[in-house]
This record gives sequence, structure tokens and C-alpha cells, in this order.
Amino acid sequence: MQIGMVGIGRMGANLVRRLMLGGHEAVVYDLDTEAVDKIAAEGAIGAHSIAEFAAALDTPRVAWVMVPAAFTGDTIDRLAEHFEPGDIIIDGGNSMWQDDVDKASELAERGLHFVDIGTSGGVFGLERGFSLMIGGEDAVIERLTPIFETIAPGIESAPRTAGIEGPPRPGEQGWLHCGPNGAGHFVKMVHNGIEYGMMAAVAEGLAMLDAADAGTERCQADAETSPLRHPQYYRYDFDTAAVAEVWRRGSVISSWLIDLTANALAADPTLADLAGRVSDSGEGRWTAQAAVELGVPASTITAALFARFASRGNDQFANKVLSAMRREFGGHGEPGAGDGARDDEERR
Repeated sequence: MQIGMVGIGRMGANLVRRLMLGGHEAVVYDLDTEAVDKIAAEGAIGAHSIAEFAAALDTPRVAWVMVPAAFTGDTIDRLAEHFEPGDIIIDGGNSMWQDDVDKASELAERGLHFVDIGTSGGVFGLERGFSLMIGGEDAVIERLTPIFETIAPGIESAPRTAGIEGPPRPGEQGWLHCGPNGAGHFVKMVHNGIEYGMMAAVAEGLAMLDAADAGTERCQADAETSPLRHPQYYRYDFDTAAVAEVWRRGSVISSWLIDLTANALAADPTLADLAGRVSDSGEGRWTAQAAVELGVPASTITAALFARFASRGNDQFANKVLSAMRREFGGHGEPGAGDGARDDEERR
């Protein structure tokens, strides 16, 4: 089957490679002409403009857009100008599901079909396969099934759930038609919200282990900081890299996230090359917003999202206000922060 790919970044390029390995023909376009030429040298048909891309596709056309969410809408609109009724446009990025509903309606007026696909697998997708969460019309999804079966990990990627026998059920092959337009990205959005919470729990747990030697440290006492009450109980010098390794093997929390964490800690146990500023690309925010609108408690996901905001220094003004209030109502200073530290010395 032939498919076009717009966006040949880390995931787009590997999607193309996996498709070609599965015997499909790929037409590719990207603003980065070097990326196009590189993947064309591997067997894809390269195009250096949207018009050239559309012309290279057999009709009815199938084009997969894999660009950052901020540029997806404009890219789809540009494609639509060159497409004809019956053609299919796939959004495989991390767009907001509400945008999918609107975009599908717009394209339908032109006779074009729209499919939204939440795509998970990251840079390992070429070897492991990509987990696909799909929204769109039944007939269109059926037509694209060979594409999904090639991209997805396949049923052999995980043991079958106990009690399930016979032909593969929906989802078992690593791709799922979740419902009409928007459903695919809604499921992927919640998936990423869960990811936020899981990542935060692992990070917080390892941070506790890293701090568990606090009782061996000589801390300067001051009037504003509560001392460690029982230092004799906190004298453990844990090897967090080794702990991550043992958690990988047979523990309840063993997972790909633990595997990746172990890789990172093995390479650099102190993670000295990282600043600890954690980005959020939108899905966590949308998950929290949807939880509010649906009235569904999502405390863990929301807390993990706010922790990412704090990691980027977005809590600095709030922290200054807290210090200001303590100073105003109790004359409290900030230990180690200039005048506040001197005030502590004077009170002692």
C-alpha cells in the first residue's frame, strides 16, 4: 500500500522505515530537504514541496501528518488545497482532540476524510513498533488496516491476558480503533496524562532514596529550618542505579519506564548533565482540563503537571510571596539569603 508522510523527524522517519520494511511504498515531504533526501536514499519517494508531494501520491491519496501540534492545522490545510474528494489525511501527532472534531468537519465539507492517531513508541518505535490509538470513520479505518498492522508492535509483543483465547481481540495487536474523530487523540491524551503521573512517582521515590543519608550530614542549624528529628534513622547511602536495576526484575513496578530510568542512571548516576527543567507538551494540561469538565478526580496527574511547572521556576514568585508573608507576620528571615541569614544570627 502507498502512504505519504509529512514530517520526517525522529518518529516520522522511523514510521516510514517501518512501513517500508513491511513492503509499503512511502512518499515523504519535510521542510528539511536533507531529511527528505536521506530517507529517499533508503527507498522512499522524496518530494520538496506540498504540491510535488500530492502529485506523487496515487489517488485516492493517503497522507500522514507527523509535525508538532502547533503546526499541524496549517499543514493539513495546505495539504487539503492539493487533495481531492475521497483522499485521506491522518494526523499522527499529539493534537488536541477537540481540534480533531472541528478539523474533520471542515475537511468533510470538501469530501476529504480525516483520521486522528495517537502514536506512542518514541525513538524505539522502529524496533518495538508503535502503539496506535485511532479515531475516524469505520470504512476508512478498515481501508487503512494494512498500514496499522505494519506499524503496530503485533500480538507477540506481550503475553496474552490470562483467559483470552482465539482470534486477536481489539487492541491486542497494538492498535485500536477507539471511536469517531477525536477518540484516538483523547485516548492518547489520557495515556500521556498517566505517563506524567507514573514518571513523577518514580522520580519522587528515587529522590527519597537519594536523600536517605541526611542523618550522616552535618547540617548548619538555624532558627527557621526544622532539624532532622531522628538522624540515626537516615544513614543509608543507597545506590539508586542499583535500586533501579533490582526494580526492573520481578518487582510490581517493573516497566519500560523503570528500564529507561536504569539506563540513564547507569550512564550518569548523578544525572549531572541535566538541569531538571521538565517540559510539558500539552497533553497533561488537556487531561487535567478534561477531568475538570467531566468531574472526574485526577489528583495524581494534575499534581504531576504542576510539578513540571515548578521545575521550570514558575513557582518562584509564589515562593517569594510565602517568604514575604512569613517575614511580615513573624519577622522570619530566609536562611542563607543575605539579610535574612544575618537576622537569624542576631536573634540567636
